[in-house]
Amino acid sequence: MASPDPKVASVKSSRPAPLEPEHTRPGELSSHGSSIFGPTGFGPADAVANALGVGSAFDVCHVGVVLRALLFVHVTLAVGVSFASTDFRSWLTLVAVAASMALPAVLMWLVVACLLRRRLAGLPLATQWVAAIVLGAASGAFGWGLQAAGGLGLLGGGTPWVAPLLAGAALATALFYWLTLRARARLPADTTARLAELQSRIRPHFLFNTLNTAITLARLDPARTENLLEDLAELFRVALTETGESVSLAEEVVLAKRYLAIEQVRFGDRLQVSWELDDDAGAARVPPLLLQPLVENAVRHGVEPSAEGGVIRIRTRVKRAHAVVSIVNTLPKQPSRPGNGIALRNVRERLRLMHDVAAQFETRLERDVFRVQIVVPL
Repeated sequence: MASPDPKVASVKSSRPAPLEPEHTRPGELSSHGSSIFGPTGFGPADAVANALGVGSAFDVCHVGVVLRALLFVHVTLAVGVSFASTDFRSWLTLVAVAASMALPAVLMWLVVACLLRRRLAGLPLATQWVAAIVLGAASGAFGWGLQAAGGLGLLGGGTPWVAPLLAGAALATALFYWLTLRARARLPADTTARLAELQSRIRPHFLFNTLNTAITLARLDPARTENLLEDLAELFRVALTETGESVSLAEEVVLAKRYLAIEQVRFGDRLQVSWELDDDAGAARVPPLLLQPLVENAVRHGVEPSAEGGVIRIRTRVKRAHAVVSIVNTLPKQPSRPGNGIALRNVRERLRLMHDVAAQFETRLERDVFRVQIVVPL
């Protein structure tokens, strides 16, 4: 355990304003993940998720889901028309014509499911299945109608409407079954990550070092002791307060500043922090308590083991309608004891659950620095 430095240094950044109103009650508990703070309940977050349609099988408003759905339907049709093909050329022709019917049908199903996801998520499970199948049949008829109007004649001029209706319903059944499995798979993964954090997040070394620093500082500068304890109280209050399904990147930056302000008092001149913030990037939505475990890792593995200390650089910027966050920390000459990677895996998993393939999370070791980069849509 590192001992507190009596010769405390000035915190470079101004103390941020509280993230929550002062009347927030401690009983309003959070279920979100971080590294030094633990969730204490799951009910409120589940209620918010249900209200938004998040976590249901109809939560299809993601690029990854759309691409996988289109790939599944087109592969299925490609296999199906192969039974009616006499050679490769005829197979390609039938695949092209089938795609002209499948593409608008699948997109219609996905768009309607996305727009109505809140209402559909509140229905009983059996009713959700009926809605998905009926919507699939209607989408199949819609795609076939466009194909027939174009005179492509995939199914022949005398083909009854029952064929595209049944085909659309069957494909919708298979697609909805996959989406149901996907929705169920998200819950255990999220819950497992939260339970792991619940057991290990309130790290004794951080709390003890902070309190020891406050005790030492109280004899030298009572006013700064009050500021230190206010930052500590704010960190715990935010961790214990329900914040909803997502927060803005700007709020995450404020919380990370509070954590680093505490560590700045502890390490003094050994900790150098550089901020390069783009206000436009602050509007991006991210999972709650996303940055704090990353800056904590930077302190624990980049600053604490080094007698000379280290430098942490946090940068946010906008690039091609995405917010890019970079956290870079110097590394000590003697490598620190390797961690178990729980914080990095937790951040990567929560980004994937929220943004799917639209988010990127990269870690890279570059000579004497360690870099973490996050890209999320604006």
